[in-house]
Amino acid sequence: MSTEPDDLALLGLLQWVSPALPIGAFAFSQGLESAFELGWVTDEASLGDWLEGVLEDGLTRCELPALARLHAAWSAGDGEALAEWDQWLAANRETAELAAEDARLGASLTRLLGSLDLLPTARSSEMPALPKGAGYVTVFAWAARVRGIAVRPALLGFAWAWLENQLAVACKALPLGHTAAQRLVERLRPALVAAVDEALALPDDELGPALPGLALASALHETQYSRLFRS
Repeated sequence: MSTEPDDLALLGLLQWVSPALPIGAFAFSQGLESAFELGWVTDEASLGDWLEGVLEDGLTRCELPALARLHAAWSAGDGEALAEWDQWLAANRETAELAAEDARLGASLTRLLGSLDLLPTARSSEMPALPKGAGYVTVFAWAARVRGIAVRPALLGFAWAWLENQLAVACKALPLGHTAAQRLVERLRPALVAAVDEALALPDDELGPALPGLALASALHETQYSRLFRS
């Protein structure tokens, strides 16, 4: 019985978005812990509203379309485009915590890929190297490319990993019950698909997040007295 390439790609995607991936994503809340402390998010309904807002005005216009462009740049071996979009993402991190999260997750995933002999230069002498200090989205784009994951499932997987991590944060810190978390999964699954559809259609001049509340929450988290997460 032969193994279909799509099967291996699917398993590769599941590997990269698994909570068991040892890159430390569980340590970051992306400002959500501060939203709990400030009373902006207090229950299942308000958490769903918060997540829908971050997805619509954040991931849809920032990480997801940038991931699509980085995936294309890796496919074309375009080092200049890789550096440009990596820098663009870094410029859109509005607080020290969010910038540190992106850099640390990128470095952790780079180390993991190196230990698996999956870095670009290890796969092909003609492939550009990762940009120096590459952020998480840039490294994730390469991880998808090296596993043969097409752009659309790569975006869906990235969005799913974000949602799963945010719900894990809520289960630890809100607190949110696991059944409530699954209700939010049901509520947001169609929104993830719609976000990917929109992200793939957006032109360059319409990109850029608009999340003042999240930026404020993240900035306040830097001096929050008691906290479980690093962002």
